[in-house]
Amino acid sequence: MVSMTRTDDVFVIDLGDGENRFTPQWMEELSAAYKEVEMDEGPRALVTTARGKIWSNGLDLDWLLANLEKAPGYVDAVQQLLAQVLTLPVQTVAVIQGHCFAAGALLALAHDTRLMRSDRGYFCLPEVDIGIPFSPGMSNLIQSRLSKKAAHESMTTGRRYGGPEAQEAGIVDAIYDEGELLSAGMGLASELAPKAGPTLQAIRTEMYRGAIEGLRANQPLDISGAGS
Repeated sequence: MVSMTRTDDVFVIDLGDGENRFTPQWMEELSAAYKEVEMDEGPRALVTTARGKIWSNGLDLDWLLANLEKAPGYVDAVQQLLAQVLTLPVQTVAVIQGHCFAAGALLALAHDTRLMRSDRGYFCLPEVDIGIPFSPGMSNLIQSRLSKKAAHESMTTGRRYGGPEAQEAGIVDAIYDEGELLSAGMGLASELAPKAGPTLQAIRTEMYRGAIEGLRANQPLDISGAGS
């Protein structure tokens, strides 16, 4: 279950303490939380974190394969959620305390800043191994947020990056010990809270126009090879 709290100017969204997969209900809850942050006014920033050993394991493939007739709407919801984060009028910080895989990794990349635990958890785009190519919008998002080398390696090999490796590749901006991670994210978000507003939203929307337009166009996601 997604939950949200606020400390001064910082909203904190907790993705949950399980696998935090993109179930329809989970996405609805998360989108509603992001909408609340968007509609607020004044200085504010956002931290997205989770509890336990997983930040997010991505798509709920069991649900998706059991509900193939609902796949187009499901994929649309995933892509709209990513576009929603990219266009928020606030600075966003992903505080990654555990494994961050597949669509979960895409969600992290949609944030302005990513902080990761130094000694536990992996960042991974395993689509090449699970038989699901990226949609054009998703591919654009990854390539617009990572260097060409990091995007190529992460997308074509499915490499698992621990915290130090992810920082070296420029996937995350900094790494911290477990006890310092959330406070570091909160501190950064608090510093950036005065940047909130329509100007920030307009700047980011133009910077990532290709990814946003691709995601909002609900371009198809080929799941025919999933699990193969």
